[in-house]
Amino acid sequence: MRSSILLHNTLTRQKEALRTEQPDRVTMYVCGPTVYNYAHIGNARPAVVFDILARVLRHEFNEVVYARNFTDVDDKINAAAIASGSPIADITSRFIDAYHEDMAALGVASPDLEPRVTDHISEIIALIKRLVDRGHAYVEQEHVLFHVPSYPAYGHLSGRSPKDMLAGARVEVAPYKRSPLDFVLWKPSTSEMPGWSSPWGRGRPGWHVECSAMIGRHLGHTIDIHGGGQDLIFPHHENEIAQGACANGTLYCRTWVHNSFVTVDGQKMSKSLGNVLLVRDLLAQAPGEAIRFALLSTHYRRPMDWNTQRLQSAVQTLIRFYTSLSKVSSLAAPADVVPDDQVLNSLKNDLGVTEALARLHVIRAELDQAETDEMRSLSKARLLKSAGLLGLLQQEPHAALAALSPPVAPLEQPLSHRQHLESLLEARNKARSARDFARADALRDELLEAGFSIEDSPEGSKLRPAARSVI
Repeated sequence: MRSSILLHNTLTRQKEALRTEQPDRVTMYVCGPTVYNYAHIGNARPAVVFDILARVLRHEFNEVVYARNFTDVDDKINAAAIASGSPIADITSRFIDAYHEDMAALGVASPDLEPRVTDHISEIIALIKRLVDRGHAYVEQEHVLFHVPSYPAYGHLSGRSPKDMLAGARVEVAPYKRSPLDFVLWKPSTSEMPGWSSPWGRGRPGWHVECSAMIGRHLGHTIDIHGGGQDLIFPHHENEIAQGACANGTLYCRTWVHNSFVTVDGQKMSKSLGNVLLVRDLLAQAPGEAIRFALLSTHYRRPMDWNTQRLQSAVQTLIRFYTSLSKVSSLAAPADVVPDDQVLNSLKNDLGVTEALARLHVIRAELDQAETDEMRSLSKARLLKSAGLLGLLQQEPHAALAALSPPVAPLEQPLSHRQHLESLLEARNKARSARDFARADALRDELLEAGFSIEDSPEGSKLRPAARSVI
């Protein structure tokens, strides 16, 4: 019997076995981008995280239905259209195409469904009508609002009290609200704004109701997994639960999975700081697989700080993997080999990517040390199948090495060899302090491969020339 997939459920605040409505079918919905600009590294993190989760689910279930939406009607999109003098559809189509290009470069597979809000206006209106009919929503000054006090369980996902919610900057207070916490389901549109006919006049949907309507149409009233960034827990996902539960009288979602934030050189990304890193700009510095690898170097529920050293370390690590694979490129890999149990079980344990990557280093060492072509073929197949669960090492080795090795557009402020070694040592010491021993061991192995061992003492850690290189 296969082991369970364990995921940290934001709703219960604990890691638990995944439960699905059907034993061999799983449904997953992830909030996608609002398409008014190019994707930045913060947008890329959930795309990569849930791509890996989808890969693990497809390995374990016969049927996976994975939906990731596009929000293609929004006030930010309206502003971008006005600023450029272009129609809304031109803006959204342009940035949807760009998003597809950027995610494909990162090795993110297309989800099964990519619903767009503007294709689901009838479902949105029907959902709002049910909420009004059931007494959970009301009409006021051409707006339709969800009445939060009508749903006593409101706040369970975020763990926020009404007082905390009112103090939040993202709660809009308006004179037509019965309760300050009430949120908009439908709002009027001026003549220059996009709008649709409805029982409440020409208007457009509120942000939160859109996902609930798309989920209802494509995945059903109760889904197995709902994912997104941590910033969406409140108010977006909190409001989704209220809408879905009240409109349909059922559980909205069994398991909520959220990835943490991305900072840049220790600072929050913001336009004012000028540190918003676009994926397409990073692709000029390194191949997409290196960006993906760098995004995987921190567990999805922990904040991740993006910096040049992280990306450069990813490039060097991939060079080592592809160098090993290039040596056996002429050997066929048996098709019936399955992923390594330790890699698979690490990923099934709340996407333990750090442990999975550490195991890939071990498999690569086994490949390098194999003494016969049969052993090398088996090790190669195991490495490729295992890395495939992470969306890694699937390129032709010589082509990958050509892209990874200089002269790829140089990374900003490249480190000297010695500086790179010192950065690895510092990262290893931080990992040990955080008791992340799998990552610490992986970093130690990288240093050994470079010809250096680590000498730990009460005065600190130092690099020493190793007696022999692992390679």
